[in-house]
Amino acid sequence: MTKVLELVGISKRFGALTANDDVNLSLKQGEILALLGENGAGKTTLMNILFGHYAADKGHVRVFGTELPSGKPRAAIEAGVGMVHQHFTLADNLTVLDNVMLGSEPLFRFRSARTEARNKLMQISDRFGLPVTPEAKIGSLSVGERQRVEILKALYRDARVLILDEPTAVLARPEAKRLFETLRGMTKEGLSLIFISHKLHEVMAASDRVAVLRGGKIVAERDTNKTNADELAELMVGRKVERPVRQEHDIGAPVLIAQKVRLENDGETQLNNVSFQVNAGEILGIVGVSGNGQAALGALLSGLAAPTAGELTLDGNEVGHIGPRGMIMAGVGRVPEDRNSEGVVGELSLWENAVLERIRSPKFSRWGFVRQRAARDYTSALIKRFDIRGANPDTRIRLLSGGNMQKLILGRVLANDPRFVLANQPTRGLDEGAIAAVHAKLLAARAKGAAILLISEELEEAVALSDRIQAIVKGRLSAPIHADQADAQRLGLMMAGVWEEDENAA
Repeated sequence: MTKVLELVGISKRFGALTANDDVNLSLKQGEILALLGENGAGKTTLMNILFGHYAADKGHVRVFGTELPSGKPRAAIEAGVGMVHQHFTLADNLTVLDNVMLGSEPLFRFRSARTEARNKLMQISDRFGLPVTPEAKIGSLSVGERQRVEILKALYRDARVLILDEPTAVLARPEAKRLFETLRGMTKEGLSLIFISHKLHEVMAASDRVAVLRGGKIVAERDTNKTNADELAELMVGRKVERPVRQEHDIGAPVLIAQKVRLENDGETQLNNVSFQVNAGEILGIVGVSGNGQAALGALLSGLAAPTAGELTLDGNEVGHIGPRGMIMAGVGRVPEDRNSEGVVGELSLWENAVLERIRSPKFSRWGFVRQRAARDYTSALIKRFDIRGANPDTRIRLLSGGNMQKLILGRVLANDPRFVLANQPTRGLDEGAIAAVHAKLLAARAKGAAILLISEELEEAVALSDRIQAIVKGRLSAPIHADQADAQRLGLMMAGVWEEDENAA
């Protein structure tokens, strides 16, 4: 097959950090290439060089035989390269059509060619099987629909090489499956695809070839039909990866209890008659398809929302109306669903983010002044204890990979031995090594007596970590079942709302 893309001798450094080191990579027409690697291995940096967001220190990029000027996204777009970023770049208050057209027309034009643009969008939508409503506001769309719009934006600009950075990081498994079916159909139309992923089952199911990046270097390339998930995991992290196993132990007394909690927002019921309890030394797993009330439950347990009715107690004390700071002071630790917008402040350093939730503690401030040395020492200890790579206390946290950012958040929570931990999608977008590390830390906190509520869309994760599991459907919770009763069929039925016969399950 014809080579449509070549990266030759690409190297890129950020200060003392080598992100890419003499990388050579190619892509053939109609091929799906998976780029695999640990968090921080240099995958996103490499794709940003390809798309022109970064200029390489050494090396060059050729697209359809033509060398691209370094650091110029417009040149990449005009050459037929499109990129779908992990974190969507859409304006919520604009329509689908507005977002697709944005930046595609000359600045000085008397009127916008909306009719022509709409016709072109619908032709692309029909051709590639990506249905959209052009007049719909982005803010009203599901995550899967927004992903579709991002792809259409690239195709609208006549992309023939499409880069997808963690395309399923925020998608539920059925949505991810549909996406890859669509992508496979797109290659039959002549497109060539590179996708970055940490999910080995997706790599095995969707790709033709796999390139493994470790420490900024390509360490292996494999035809997908000649490898397996175990080999890829070992190539990715440089060692055999085994996730920790939950051990049975005695469960303590109830720590957090919700009784018939109802949560409304702008007249919409987000949680309806929700009851559960989490005991000391226990992990309670909440599973469900995205958009069924997980965000509302996370907001409630973080103090960002107060119950409209019902009662929420922590160690017997009512905590439903004490707010985020009150929750932290009461011993609640949170790992939020969206680490970038809710977990950290990107422009602040690691040490500032590490102490952000406890800045008024005497340990980190005195007489209104921040004790920076104490904060930096504390952060240095977190970096070592939680294996946060490629950073020091003064590094801006936005420069960290997603996995290392998540480790900082987890360290910030667990270092204070919280009574209750909300772990909301704690391994979303993480590689196998980072997932194993996060699981180990959560199980260690459980062993020390923490009560943990795990919200996860990964069923394997929920079953592996949880002592009991409940399903959330349209803001309602099923009765709990023990983890040893949680086979795929039963969980599937529970997530579909079939649980009436199990109302009295223990």
